[in-house]
Amino acid sequence: MAGALIVTAELAPADFAWLDQLRRAYYPSDRNQLPAHLTMFHSLPPSAEGEARRTLARLASNPSPRASTEGLMDLGGGVAFRVVSPELDAIRRELAADFRGLLSAQDSGGWRPHITIQNKVPLKEARALLARLGAEFRPRPLRIAGLGLHRYLGGPWEALASYAFRGR
Repeated sequence: MAGALIVTAELAPADFAWLDQLRRAYYPSDRNQLPAHLTMFHSLPPSAEGEARRTLARLASNPSPRASTEGLMDLGGGVAFRVVSPELDAIRRELAADFRGLLSAQDSGGWRPHITIQNKVPLKEARALLARLGAEFRPRPLRIAGLGLHRYLGGPWEALASYAFRGR
């Protein structure tokens, strides 16, 4: 829905650069309207913007959650890195409780944190990338620098605010 609010976990610059380079290399350029990202909520109503800003600012006053890429995900026509972070999961649960009654069906369901680097390609192409990346994959720490708030514009997003964690 155009105008909907999106909440992301913001990646630290080095991790963002690594993942965005992969996304630019493997996501079809004619469909890639966004940089690499880790979506926590896909569609909050625009009327919740003030509440979202206050809640994200409050949560960002805490230390950054520990996270890591622990594997690859087969998206059918694409590939993503699976993100594991019990601390980020806890933040998402708190946000879901705060936004109870405002969540879309997609956001009310289970959360599988991931960063998509390829999507909307033929299955054969996706499976080849999955095999290639899988052969060299090693888990690695992923630094979550903050929480982001965006507005969906029918494809691209408008960045509204970024709330940096206070560090460890």
